Amino acid sequence: MEKYKHINLTVASSPHVVGEINTTRIMATVMIGLIPSLMVSVFVFGARAVFLTLVCVIACVAFEHLFKKAIKQESTVSDLSAVVTGLLLAFNLPVSMPYWQAVIGCFVAIVIVKQLFGGIGQNFANPAVTARIVLLVSFATPMTTWPTAARIFTSADAVSGATPLGIFARHEFDSLPSNLDMFLGTVGGSMGETSAAALLIGGAFLIYKKIISPAIPVSFLGTMAIYSMLAGVDPVFQIFAGGAVIGAFFMATDYSTSPITTNGKIIFGIGCGILTMTIRLFGSYPEGVSFAILLMNIVTPHIDALSGRKLYGGGVR
Repeated sequence: MEKYKHINLTVASSPHVVGEINTTRIMATVMIGLIPSLMVSVFVFGARAVFLTLVCVIACVAFEHLFKKAIKQESTVSDLSAVVTGLLLAFNLPVSMPYWQAVIGCFVAIVIVKQLFGGIGQNFANPAVTARIVLLVSFATPMTTWPTAARIFTSADAVSGATPLGIFARHEFDSLPSNLDMFLGTVGGSMGETSAAALLIGGAFLIYKKIISPAIPVSFLGTMAIYSMLAGVDPVFQIFAGGAVIGAFFMATDYSTSPITTNGKIIFGIGCGILTMTIRLFGSYPEGVSFAILLMNIVTPHIDALSGRKLYGGGVR
């Protein structure tokens, strides 16, 4: 026993097996997955796409650091989760959104939705999704004023137009952009609503790196496609238009607010798809992705309870 007396043992809660994948690496991978869409957004909308993204990221990081400092806890900004929240929020805003209103959204996402519930892993709803809904309710006009395509490094404030879903909601079907335009990204909308191709590349990258499971994106978008066909509308248009792709790959798959089991993820995705299409076709808003994800976030604990595997002679696993 003499040779072991100088060994210091650390007693801590589980997990005791530490792997190479941690929160920082996961968030960094998500950031990489968003780069293609950001590049397309800068090309389509101009430099203001960069400025809005920087404002959201800096505000989210600042709010998280200041909150942790206020409650005398160690800062957690190094895990990059605040950076990802800022990116996702920026991707859900019109590029012409006033910066001060975007900062309010960052406060809602970080302080109210995330930190007041205990920080990363404790929030019951996706911070970026919730912040977008709060901004939509609070600032309806700027949140529904969509700049059209601009030349690179030019202002995106001057010209505005309707999104494809807005045109669809008004039944102006002759004015709808082609599915190819929405796939490539030369349409109006937020950064997360333009290029479906860029977002699909990023989503495929996350699946390849095993950061997310394909269960939620496939069940989410697949349900939207089936619902669209049953309703007699173009399923490709419904998937490429609006925030369906970024919602399915980057927000519905949030670890803290989505089910744990594969069956649970499939149920979650199906629920998101049904709610999205129901709101789009029968609701007062042309877009339903954010509301669908938030509603399914709320019922995630119940999905986990119902979809857990029951071991023989034991409880739910």
